[in-house]
Amino acid sequence: YPGFLQLTGFMTMNLDRHVDAHLQLFRHLITGDGESADAHRKFYDEYNSVLDLTADFYLETVKVIFQEHDLPDGRMRHRGELVQPAAIRRTALMTVEGEKDDISGVGQTQAAHGLCTAIPAERRRLMVAERVGHYGIFNGRRWREQIQPQVRDFIRTHATLGPA
Repeated sequence: YPGFLQLTGFMTMNLDRHVDAHLQLFRHLITGDGESADAHRKFYDEYNSVLDLTADFYLETVKVIFQEHDLPDGRMRHRGELVQPAAIRRTALMTVEGEKDDISGVGQTQAAHGLCTAIPAERRRLMVAERVGHYGIFNGRRWREQIQPQVRDFIRTHATLGPA
């Protein structure tokens, strides 16, 4: 499974946005706006990183997570040990979803809250970021202005829990 196919799949979901971004890059280059061109390159260097995924890693992830549901069905193992989310108790749990995420739809991270039953409600938070797509959940202006401050505050609030 070549990484360029994964990248093509991601890009075609928002093809007009990617074409516009590259036209903007061209405009930045011909007008000498190096700062904007560098920001574009930085974004696409990270975005294109799916090209580095091995076929085995990608296919195993799809199989274990999305097809066989090993974690919620109690079969997932890590380094030979059974993963037991219900045993997680001395931490806090915050999940972030993007309202306009076209890859991981709103509601999917609620599963983590349902699996981690030993974490008290006062140490949980489910955030749905308005007007944010998949990539914007963890990168860009909306991440910096809308999401990261809330993640930071959540971490600070629960930082004194200590090791699990």
